Amino acid sequence: MVDSERIDKLIAAVPPALALRAGLDLGIFTRLGGGAATADSLGAALGVAPDRLSRLLYALASIGLLEVEDGQFRNGAEAATFLDASRPSYRGGDHALLRELWGADLLTAESLRQNRPAALHDFSEAGPESAAAFSRLLAPGGVIFGRQLAQEIDLEAVGSVIDIGGGAGTILVGLREGRPQIAATLMELPTVAAVAPAILSEYGAGDVVVEAGDITVAPSIGRHDLAILKAVVQVLPPEQARRSILNAARCLTPGGEIAIAGWGVVDDDRLGPPEGVFLNLTFLNLYRHGEAYTEGQYRAWMTEAGLLDISRSRLSDGTTLFRGRLPG
Repeated sequence: MVDSERIDKLIAAVPPALALRAGLDLGIFTRLGGGAATADSLGAALGVAPDRLSRLLYALASIGLLEVEDGQFRNGAEAATFLDASRPSYRGGDHALLRELWGADLLTAESLRQNRPAALHDFSEAGPESAAAFSRLLAPGGVIFGRQLAQEIDLEAVGSVIDIGGGAGTILVGLREGRPQIAATLMELPTVAAVAPAILSEYGAGDVVVEAGDITVAPSIGRHDLAILKAVVQVLPPEQARRSILNAARCLTPGGEIAIAGWGVVDDDRLGPPEGVFLNLTFLNLYRHGEAYTEGQYRAWMTEAGLLDISRSRLSDGTTLFRGRLPG
């Protein structure tokens, strides 16, 4: 007998996710830190009405992100580790970006009806203010990804790194926390490159060289031991995606490595992983041509670029990471 359990579970999953986003947006988990607080004291600290805030606090406690005893709320184990912004393992930095992505997801049917993105985002046409605003949305998540990448790649042999299409370039901030001596370059479209230095300075990375350019047209003017393409390939049409990888490989020194990462990757059968499958729907609403390309497509493009030892792995946040190396 067929029942509605699967449908019921899908619908029930939405409110907890929105409660999590609200908690991040208000800074609840960071404010609690390693201590406990009542709704009254927390409301006063956050500048919100305690009686209304308590509804959210109890909702977060019901899903295990907070613990509550005698009216005192504290972070649960996962929230303490991953949702407190003062911790290096923080994973909540994309909460502002989630507003943009989830808002776009609500427009999928409309995008299909109109045969165009209902929440179009075009990096090449962005003005200074919108370029700066979007780059700031990406900045906290960039630091987190940089830290993750530093754990995956042996940086001992890396003297120079280039982040291609990395928004404000904050991936370089997280990547170099343990090795600040690595020379760093950000290559971005002119509109984004113009606003990146100010944001990088806020993160204490004023030494990053910012180079205006388009990786789909030409490689960097320099050569580097490591080239990073994070969430770049997936926003491009197929031929530009291919050229971005070919040109990124041309940015490398002999023996240099490329790291291509993003949630926008799907298996060759296009049924998984979930992050890639559903982000592919989000792309319908944001980009004219971007999509989650298959592993086979990535491997073919990387092989054409002359890269060896091509590997695919999955990071703890669900990001897919492809790595390849030029012959030495």
